Amino acid sequence: MSSASASSSPRSTVSRREFLRVSTLAGGGFALSFALPVNAFGQLSQALDDTAKVFTPGPFIKITPENIITILAKNPETGQGVKTSLPMIVAEELDVDFSKVVIEQAALRTDMGTQFAGGSRSTPDNYMLLRRAGATARAMLIEAAAQTWGVRANELTTEKGVVHHAASGRSLTYGQLATKAAQLPIPDERTIKLKNEEEFTVLGARVGGVDNPSIVTGKALFGIDQRLPGMVYAAYTKCPVFGGKVLSANLDEVKKLPGVRDAFVIEGTDNINGLLPGVAIIADSTWAAFSAKRQLSITWDESAGAGHTTEVYAKKAEELAKAGGTTVRTDGDVAAAFASPTAKVVEGAYFYPFLNHATLEPQGCTAQVREDGIEFWTTTQTPGSGQELVSRTLNIPKEKLKLNLVRGGGGFGRRLANDYLVEAAAIAQRTNGAPVKLTWTREDDMQHCFYRPAAFHFLKGAVDADGKLAAWHNHFVSFGYKTTERPASSAALSTDELPARFTTNYRLDQSFIPTIIPTGPMRAPGSNGLSFVMQSFIDELAHAAGRDPVEFRLELLGEDRVVQPSQGQRGAPYDTARMKGVVKHAAEKSGWGKKLPRGEGMGIAFHFSHQGYVAIVAEVSVAKDGTLKVRQVTAAVDVGPIINLSGAENQIQGSVIDGLGMAWLQEMTYENGRAMQSNYHNFPLLRVTETPVISVNFIQSKNPPTGLGEPAYPVVPPALCNAIFAATGKRTRSLPISKNDLKWA
Repeated sequence: MSSASASSSPRSTVSRREFLRVSTLAGGGFALSFALPVNAFGQLSQALDDTAKVFTPGPFIKITPENIITILAKNPETGQGVKTSLPMIVAEELDVDFSKVVIEQAALRTDMGTQFAGGSRSTPDNYMLLRRAGATARAMLIEAAAQTWGVRANELTTEKGVVHHAASGRSLTYGQLATKAAQLPIPDERTIKLKNEEEFTVLGARVGGVDNPSIVTGKALFGIDQRLPGMVYAAYTKCPVFGGKVLSANLDEVKKLPGVRDAFVIEGTDNINGLLPGVAIIADSTWAAFSAKRQLSITWDESAGAGHTTEVYAKKAEELAKAGGTTVRTDGDVAAAFASPTAKVVEGAYFYPFLNHATLEPQGCTAQVREDGIEFWTTTQTPGSGQELVSRTLNIPKEKLKLNLVRGGGGFGRRLANDYLVEAAAIAQRTNGAPVKLTWTREDDMQHCFYRPAAFHFLKGAVDADGKLAAWHNHFVSFGYKTTERPASSAALSTDELPARFTTNYRLDQSFIPTIIPTGPMRAPGSNGLSFVMQSFIDELAHAAGRDPVEFRLELLGEDRVVQPSQGQRGAPYDTARMKGVVKHAAEKSGWGKKLPRGEGMGIAFHFSHQGYVAIVAEVSVAKDGTLKVRQVTAAVDVGPIINLSGAENQIQGSVIDGLGMAWLQEMTYENGRAMQSNYHNFPLLRVTETPVISVNFIQSKNPPTGLGEPAYPVVPPALCNAIFAATGKRTRSLPISKNDLKWA
């Protein structure tokens, strides 16, 4: 829905309840369901009233005789724009005026297939399914008109929710046809014709986010905004040391504080992703709960944290590098390539730190225990997993847990975990049926995350006499959750990671340091650190070879072809032509090769992430005193056809800003199992004054669409660091950049 029509059209304010009432009073209606598989449509014999029939399971497209067209957004919205873009796909094939469509956020349902936000999967997983859903509804409306007029369906056309018969000059709105269409049999989807891309009028256009008017006017929209009659408010305190447990707490004193209704210990479980031990406070307001939380005096068992300190981890990584690791891939003869008398050998140790997701809205959830179960209002990215976690932890059947999805103020992978959901459920069991809103403080959010894992890369590479990559050896050291045998969540390095498969001589060794720090996916998991290392070291090798960094990369990618994953490896095929296309496009659009004065430089990087091809050129200036300014970032992106141009640009711009802040400023450090950063003062986000000009350039290929929220993010750090090298001659091998000395003479 466009921002203009959202505020001006009275139909856009019709609630779900009002819609059902209007349908019944009007004596008709049309609703088309969507489910997986796509042919799993059915038709109820029981209708909304005596004349209207609805398709099952559960309505996905709803059209009333009043010509109210409603499309449900099936996946959680955390700022990635799917509440707008997924309905746009339906609207395109349905052939309606998107500015007049009512968009509703679907709750968690058993008949909508998987509902989640993660991995940039919303578009690729739903693109064809939603197109077929819209096209099926349109075909039925056309058939309804054909029967009404006694003409053939192929004589009819549609435009903006109206069926036309050009020969007679007649037309009917979808609303006028809704009741008749609802009584027709579902056509075989193999007979449904989809539009050609050249016919698109909705997809590829600039469409304002459906929630934009509410966001800019400060209306209640996010999880933290929820209000219910009789609601109480909660805070929850967990041990600052990961794995710690409650020994004692001054509960009696806290219960006497103003506005406090209850304070109690939750024993919790040992599931790091679930209900951890802690102390809950229930109060008359969030302020009262937070005030009481500050006066808690808790004795914790912190013994689990001993030795889990940032400096200890770094020392252990160096020891492992010297001792050697487990070889997990070896191609060619790496040792011989390094020993060649014509080889130029480069060595470098790279590091990237643990990171917090730092969502602007801290975690939280509203829950209410009812006689028939628990109802939630939640911002989770994985509602099905959250439902399963609550069911398993509290021994409540899943069908008794109803999850309403509300907009989340950022996700980036943090809301893939559902710890806050099960905490709210456990606290709600103590409120005698009153709805309870659990809100985390910023400190809770910063110090109880599932962090992007840190890693160390001990690299050695060589270029031959022709300036080509001759050999690559990486000893990768990262973290295993309480083990040295396997990587922690998001701490793995695929044996196919570039430049594997693109050079004859390649070797990968790995080692893991045991940790109690909980880790998990963060925007472009894995890639968000690996791209920095691989693309920075490729730049080092290009410099050692005396080659232009763009030419060196294009030669590394080789001839146009599709490179398949190695046997036994997961992953998507790698199209070198598409990757070379974005590299060339980014270089062209950025003015690559222009002469710059000392202290200014351009750097390039590319990466294949979540099936998206992205290349970025960063242009920086570095003053002699080391002050860094990022002047411009130019992105070239190939993710197939663009759904919503406005939303797509937003995602790339957001990735650039997020990536700059990550590389430049951010790190999490630990002391004996305790996170040392607590708020934005010591885990800063990029400020507006530090944000560069961002140029976004899409290559609209004919390939199937992929997601946009992640592919650009990992490319930013290496492009930035390579630009700093071009400006100063100083190579950045450790993040954040702010801890490096960039002074030059």
